[in-house]
Amino acid sequence: MIALVTGASRGIGSGIAKQLALDGHTVFLGFSKDLDGAVRVERSIESKGGIARAIRIDVSSRRSVREAFEKISTDGSLEILVNNAAIAQEKPFMEINDEDWDTMMGVNLRGPFICIQEALGFMRANKLGRIVNITSIGGQWGGINQIHYASAKAGLIGLTKSIAKTFAKDGITCNAVSPGLIATDMSAKELQTDAGKLKAAQIPIGRLGSAEEVAAAVSFLVGPSGAYITGQTVNVNGGMYFG
Repeated sequence: MIALVTGASRGIGSGIAKQLALDGHTVFLGFSKDLDGAVRVERSIESKGGIARAIRIDVSSRRSVREAFEKISTDGSLEILVNNAAIAQEKPFMEINDEDWDTMMGVNLRGPFICIQEALGFMRANKLGRIVNITSIGGQWGGINQIHYASAKAGLIGLTKSIAKTFAKDGITCNAVSPGLIATDMSAKELQTDAGKLKAAQIPIGRLGSAEEVAAAVSFLVGPSGAYITGQTVNVNGGMYFG
């Protein structure tokens, strides 16, 4: 199967891409700016016998997404879409301005919306599709210094349920994976704050999660064993939240 993982040049996205390649899928590594990172992931996958191709994609731009999907289609029909690309920003609520809000929503919510719309053309034609949206525990229990981030991720959970309900009849499943505190570059800044350190100390399992553990959940959902699961949010959070 052909898969696209957005934001695949590092962190959770690279872990997901590597796992899907190990599963035997041809993986397109979506990146916006970090070409070097995407190439490193591509080479890592190829060194293990997998098939990967780095592809530039700005998920907040309909034109960029369409151009990327046209390139992917030369290899075949897209069957797996993992919406992982996201940005984060630590900022008190009263300091968030309109540009901050719009930028956050543009990448973290409109981006998956655009990618899903463009992917559905391929998936509905073949009566087969697996969509996984990477959300966040912040979208489930709320945020303090990342309220715009938490709002976008909460919206992504709603989008997941709606797509699942609407397109199940077309052979398409849509699920979300919600990581807690994962050891990545994106979470490093939060974990340096007092609030971040407190959250880390309260993880019931007693440690941060890994990108590989998030990737394992995605692998299950897009594989044969996940075919009857749709509209769900799978928590990978070490017991931080049970909703």
